[in-house]
Amino acid sequence: MERSALDIASRLPKEFTFGAATASWQIEGDSAGRGSSIWDDFASVPGNIIDGTTADPACDHINKWQGDLDLLSWLGVDSYRFSVSWPRVQPDGEGKLSQSGLDFYDKLIDELLARKIKPALTIYHWDLPSTLQAKGGWTWEGISDAFANYTEVLASRFSDRVERWATFNEPWCSAFLGYAAKIHAPGAGNPAQGLEAAYRLLLAHGRSIDVLRSHNAKNAGIVLNLTTVHGDGEVAEAVEHLDGIQNRLWLDPIAGRGIPKDIVARTSQITDWSFVKESELSEIATPIDWLGINYYTPMRVAKPRNTQGGHIVGQSPDAYPGCPPIEFTPRGKLTEMGWEVDAASFTQTLLTTAERLPNIPIYVTENGGAFPDHIVEGKINDLDRIDYFYQHINAALDAKDQGVDLRGHFAWSLLDNIEWAEGWTKRFGIFHVDVPTQVRTPKASAHFIREILAARTR
Repeated sequence: MERSALDIASRLPKEFTFGAATASWQIEGDSAGRGSSIWDDFASVPGNIIDGTTADPACDHINKWQGDLDLLSWLGVDSYRFSVSWPRVQPDGEGKLSQSGLDFYDKLIDELLARKIKPALTIYHWDLPSTLQAKGGWTWEGISDAFANYTEVLASRFSDRVERWATFNEPWCSAFLGYAAKIHAPGAGNPAQGLEAAYRLLLAHGRSIDVLRSHNAKNAGIVLNLTTVHGDGEVAEAVEHLDGIQNRLWLDPIAGRGIPKDIVARTSQITDWSFVKESELSEIATPIDWLGINYYTPMRVAKPRNTQGGHIVGQSPDAYPGCPPIEFTPRGKLTEMGWEVDAASFTQTLLTTAERLPNIPIYVTENGGAFPDHIVEGKINDLDRIDYFYQHINAALDAKDQGVDLRGHFAWSLLDNIEWAEGWTKRFGIFHVDVPTQVRTPKASAHFIREILAARTR
């Protein structure tokens, strides 16, 4: 392990940012201290969360945040990526603000700075206020302006201290797992709504960037879950469509190329795209300062053979409206999410993204794996996770060596947490969390990352 940590440390440029990431609904708990979100509503329906998990206590981060920052200091990270809960600062998504919610994030940011850890704030990581979902959520025409107003609240309060801003985390998940499919909140299962939600998320992003600019916020960007799609056999059209929905539908409008024409054509029986306005496409293309990429696994597909094994989280034809018939066929070593471990596809994803969105610095904003963790004599020797990090950090640095302007890497996740619809059954943390006692225990992977950071050339 020591040799591997030193191998990576020797490749890290001095200015390279290394951090860890979390998300509000997954760790905060204290649902009584905020308004309701779509994930609270989703979790209240039996069967939606595999083990019946609800928002409380999560990791009780609202009460244990100082100890969690101690973990970051112990690791030696440069930056901490966290998200703000919209209903914690604005319970109804509009109008009245919560002073206690704003004060919480104020304290968090100030304490990070006191520890010389740069705050990286994600404005939206999926916990939409329930009151806005009642209006249609991400299919409501007014949602983009509501999000711009919410951005105004945060920017006016925190722009002087936050180092990096992301408007959204993985809007593909919000649109297609949440609206097109029934996998995530709000569980609409309506393909047309998924496509409209994708557009309104993009528009909200553009308007949010404009607000951040007006407050001279530093480093404004967006985080997308991008990947490489592989086809087994004669599935070229399906591969192109999956790549379109997963990658190009987001990168093309941000780059100023508009909605991909092939996606519009293949989904014409689902929606007429009349919600798209030419005047708004220029707002979506508002220049960004950086792009975040969350990478975990490639996609691999073949013609349907009714041989697909196991549960593959998030890889469902329902999440890709208009796609030709396919099945997902991950191969080789899989994580507990059913995801193929393939670091070479990570390198390819970074290279392809740099071509599609040139001259924009890239940060790996999430990367990690869910593996079975066993506590033996108080220790968790998670060698699979260490191997995953070793392969993928090196793969990212390979892309950097090939010309990608890669500026940083954030491990997902700092803590075991609520893995959305998988509840507590899937754990990504480098710190184990015992839910009944809320005790945090560093896994071997936490020691591994600490060794990397301690060995960097200063």
